[in-house]
Amino acid sequence: MRVYEALEPVFRLLPEVSKPARRLSLRQRLFWTAIVLLVYFAMGQVPLYGIPWGAQQYQPFLFWQVIMASRRGTLLELGIGPIVTDGLIWQLLVGSRIVEVDLTTPEGRRFFSGVEKLLAIAFAAIEALAYILGGAYGPLGPQAASLVFAQLFAASIIILLMDELLQKGWGIGSGISLFIAAGVAQQIFWELFSPMGPMADGLYYGVVPSLAYAAVAGLSTGNWTLMQSAIARRYGYPDLVGLLSMVFFILLLAYLETMRIEIPIAMPRYGGLRSKIPLKFLYVSNLPVILVSALYADIHIFAQALWTRLNPENVNPWFNLVARYNSTDAGLVPLPGSLVYYITPPRSLQAAFQDPMHVLVYSLMFIGFSVLFAIAWVETSGMDPWSQAQQLVEAGMQIPGFRRSTRVLASLLARYVKPLTILSGLLVGLIAVFSDLLGVLGSGIGILLMVGILVQYQALLAREQALEMYPMLSKLLGEER
Repeated sequence: MRVYEALEPVFRLLPEVSKPARRLSLRQRLFWTAIVLLVYFAMGQVPLYGIPWGAQQYQPFLFWQVIMASRRGTLLELGIGPIVTDGLIWQLLVGSRIVEVDLTTPEGRRFFSGVEKLLAIAFAAIEALAYILGGAYGPLGPQAASLVFAQLFAASIIILLMDELLQKGWGIGSGISLFIAAGVAQQIFWELFSPMGPMADGLYYGVVPSLAYAAVAGLSTGNWTLMQSAIARRYGYPDLVGLLSMVFFILLLAYLETMRIEIPIAMPRYGGLRSKIPLKFLYVSNLPVILVSALYADIHIFAQALWTRLNPENVNPWFNLVARYNSTDAGLVPLPGSLVYYITPPRSLQAAFQDPMHVLVYSLMFIGFSVLFAIAWVETSGMDPWSQAQQLVEAGMQIPGFRRSTRVLASLLARYVKPLTILSGLLVGLIAVFSDLLGVLGSGIGILLMVGILVQYQALLAREQALEMYPMLSKLLGEER
């Protein structure tokens, strides 16, 4: 592989986390996972040095901060954005065979991971420059801009290494999933218990303090107007409707994640032993939401950077089709008629009545992209019927009543895989849109991601506990203890 030979000296210079000399125990891996999580939370509390700070109003949780696991104005400004963007592009390039990489060979795997890391570092530099040049921190001199760039770039490298640390056996799961779930949980906690206020409607920001304050005011004065406001609030503040909606959607998603479509199989080499292949009802899980959100987040980031430089007065009719903003103390607010406006999620039922066209266009685009990304991911990630059939045949399995043929098995699996792919993409898109309209705590996209990630972690922990309890099982699975 000539390209690999040319890039190998560059790969050697990239920062890397070595695998542990032996497989760590579950307790040790949980310890390192907790350390990584604490570092992540600490980085989210360290403000960037060198940017102007002033008295600003509280900014609502921006929807793309969920997928990017970022935090405004801190070392986590970029979050996992470079890693997600790099993974989205590189995985699709390789999966669609635009770039040919043989992942069955050690050299091919090293090339794949090396390019992936190189692209993540490149995207970290590009996104850091986009924030600075786009005026996200106001006007900065050359020295201050260089200092902010260095902080953002170094923080992204740390995030990249922490993700690699977990995936190479020091921890459990991946850093990307862990940071997203932690960020959503932190936002839900804030929206539940934040004592910040009073806000524009006379209540506190958090649901619990608002309800307590409204109840005390109602009992003392007999006026229950504040309680009515706390149940369904204006201005996009968290309320009781959002809390109850969050509980409903969490239970619904947890149920959907456990649903399976079982296909019977037989193993002739083991005397015709029969078993079942469980296909998840949500076949692609939350991946379509991650991909659509990453796409929208990148559009917002680069649109803001270009708008500040090219169209700050909204006078360019061509650029206005992409982005029109109103600059306020709380940041840039998208204006109707531009692409960025229609890819910004409406966060209340009130918004649906104020601008039904916004809700309609956003819903159709988000759900449509969710289905398209679901189909694209299945076709490029080895989850398609043909790839699944090849794995069954290579493992010596067949479906009772059918010949042991890859073509036959693929046609049979297609009856299940293709409808499940479209249905799961449609369902997660619908849930994300409607939960946002109901103003669920943590945002609809956040709830989708958090529930899916927690279900994955529950399965990982159950597997690790089984391997700890039954050492022979680890040998059968090829896991060295």
